[in-house]
Amino acid sequence: MIRKTLVAAALAAATSMSAMAEDAHPGMPFGAKALDIYRTSIGIKSTANHGETPELARFLADEFRNGGFAEEDIFLFEIGNAAGLIVRYRGDGSSGKRPVSISAHMDVVEANPDDWERDPFTLIAEDGYFFGRGSADDKLGMTAVATNFLRLKSEGWVPARDLIIAFSGDEETGMLTTRALVQEHLALTNSEFVLNADSGGALLPPDGGRPSSYNMQAAEKTYATWELTVTNPGGHSSRPRDDNAIYELADALLKIRNFKFPVRANELTRRFFDFTGERTPGELGNAMRAFAADPTSKTAIAALRKDPGYVGTTGTTCVATMLRGGHAENALPQSATATVNCRIFPGEGVAATEATLKQVVSNDGVQFNMISNPTETDPSPLRDDVLAALQKAVDNKFPGLEIVPYMSSGGTDGMHFRAAGIPSYGVNGGYSKANDTFAHGLNERILQQTFYDNLAHWYILLKAIAE
Repeated sequence: MIRKTLVAAALAAATSMSAMAEDAHPGMPFGAKALDIYRTSIGIKSTANHGETPELARFLADEFRNGGFAEEDIFLFEIGNAAGLIVRYRGDGSSGKRPVSISAHMDVVEANPDDWERDPFTLIAEDGYFFGRGSADDKLGMTAVATNFLRLKSEGWVPARDLIIAFSGDEETGMLTTRALVQEHLALTNSEFVLNADSGGALLPPDGGRPSSYNMQAAEKTYATWELTVTNPGGHSSRPRDDNAIYELADALLKIRNFKFPVRANELTRRFFDFTGERTPGELGNAMRAFAADPTSKTAIAALRKDPGYVGTTGTTCVATMLRGGHAENALPQSATATVNCRIFPGEGVAATEATLKQVVSNDGVQFNMISNPTETDPSPLRDDVLAALQKAVDNKFPGLEIVPYMSSGGTDGMHFRAAGIPSYGVNGGYSKANDTFAHGLNERILQQTFYDNLAHWYILLKAIAE
């Protein structure tokens, strides 16, 4: 059923490609404006530690005011050192449809300039790439959406339904602004569904060319983090004792490392593996197809679970990410703590995951403390209207490229919209090579062409979704 829907959407989009075609290059309409917004936003250190996200939100709000948006359609709010921004593009209501929200996040993860080859908070164009913290995650999507609101307004375009920007300011940390967007400010952001600029896209072959498919995020795993702590009376290091907080914690972590959560699959993940497997050569592609046909296949499970790119799609994963312990080099440790982050498969449940971890550790002396605020959501239903509009945007770069819905292992703002009953779809036009993925890491970058492709992508998508 899904495959038929995708084919139908592709055929429908192909008939209107000539009308929807949009060039993507530095000289395109509002290309220079987009680059200016991009450069300025990367120069604003919108990290949790630097606390400049409100400055970025104010900069964007001024851009919308100067671009012709009424003051009553721009709403900025601050929570701590983060901020959220809501902008309504008013339509004429002729479609009779509810609004569509567009989400992205203004904040970025921290970056230490001493570790980078280039200043992470300066946009640098080099060797066909744009370098900078947030160049991909998510100032790429944020810039494209903001710029196209400005461009469409300047062209006098009036949508047939309202479009609502809902930018968060702490997606990479506590997501308090995201929660506020759909809780305290739901009257401003409530919509039929959300287009998420923080996920979606396609992987280009290493040498360039046409990707095998475009991936649209329709579900994501639940993000949950625990601190595991062991305490001990301690003592002098010259008098070792059998019980030691660090050793006891290490034993618990080794048990977690060696434990594999049960394999899980749903219709979305099986269809993803079936489609991707047909286009993936060798053992990995065979494993994908075998898993799609039979998720209990031990051979397929083993092959997929040894690949970091796909292990998360086969079930819940938990991994130790931080560690601290002891208080002096010549003293027995009085405490040791490890941070364990889990990405929980939809339907598995946070409580059940914690119970499983406790059973695996099998030591009442290990204290579990939840330090995150998990949000559990079900997959968003696939919609013909979203698929058809997205196909038009994808066709602008790669005509006829098939759209494959998928479940992401990482978390986005989409989870909070889904939790509020608003379906979310990751539809950004980010085209990248697998070896160019440095989001959250050193020397984050995107292809310069991708920046302009994404501008064209969102221009077409916003017009198509608001017909």
